[in-house]
Amino acid sequence: MSTTTAVAPLTIQDAETLVAVARRAAEDAGVTVSVTVLDAGGHLLAFRRDDRAVLISGETSTRKAYTALQLNAPTADLVDAVQPGGLFHTLPTALDRPLLFIAGGVPVHRDGRLIGAIGVGGGAPEQDHAFATAAVASLV
Repeated sequence: MSTTTAVAPLTIQDAETLVAVARRAAEDAGVTVSVTVLDAGGHLLAFRRDDRAVLISGETSTRKAYTALQLNAPTADLVDAVQPGGLFHTLPTALDRPLLFIAGGVPVHRDGRLIGAIGVGGGAPEQDHAFATAAVASLV
């Protein structure tokens, strides 16, 4: 008999909530951003770029979400790991799909299981991390 319990996956409704909360936090801070939400398989569930957000923020938000998902850790916690001598120093160039070790990517968990990730780009790294963290905290 299996003791594993099923965990509900990240839904489109969850993804839309994550985007809305992150954007609201950014708007309250006067920052224009892009927000990307990926499911546990790394597939795009939601994306939104504010009209005045810098174009590259779309790419950075997606890479941050992907990095947080693949390493199951906030990208803010991984910045030092890719510095010379760090545990993941060669990781950014070792994979086909590029990772991005800049704060703003946060994994999403439900009942202790990884179900996706959010990435925010467009503000200062600390701001992007705060917006993404606020969004994840809003999911119940």
